[in-house]
Amino acid sequence: MKTFDHLNVIGLREWIGLPELGIDKVRAKVDSGARTSALHASDIETFQHDGETWVRFLAHTGTLRKPRHTPCEARLVSYKRIRSSNGQLQERHVIRTPMVLGDQCWEVDFTLTCRQSMRYRVLLGCTAMLDGQLVINPGLRFVQAQPQIDRFTKG
Repeated sequence: MKTFDHLNVIGLREWIGLPELGIDKVRAKVDSGARTSALHASDIETFQHDGETWVRFLAHTGTLRKPRHTPCEARLVSYKRIRSSNGQLQERHVIRTPMVLGDQCWEVDFTLTCRQSMRYRVLLGCTAMLDGQLVINPGLRFVQAQPQIDRFTKG
């Protein structure tokens, strides 16, 4: 990973992977003004698994021209009240899953929400950037290599 001192440099747009959700790569918009990361999801429903609450959903990771949908399941971490970019308050499901960016992998919390009208299906918030020790160069895009998922998959 390219670095600045001990921090990893990223641009305003980066490819990420979510291996435990079966998502090899998806473009993410980096947003230091957002605290929490968000993933475009629909058909969200909770269910019980081994005494814990889980969430089942359809992740949308493609584009308007090339839609791509991945059925996913993850443990529900919490619910969070989020004020969206249009000012509306929403209560969202929160999941925690490993995220791969370049050759690094760490746990990130994502809220599940409809981002259908947004250009990017994933928003990478500042908490994920702090946890990954990332610094943004706003003049760049896609600084890091595409996610190296195979280094972090089980099996």
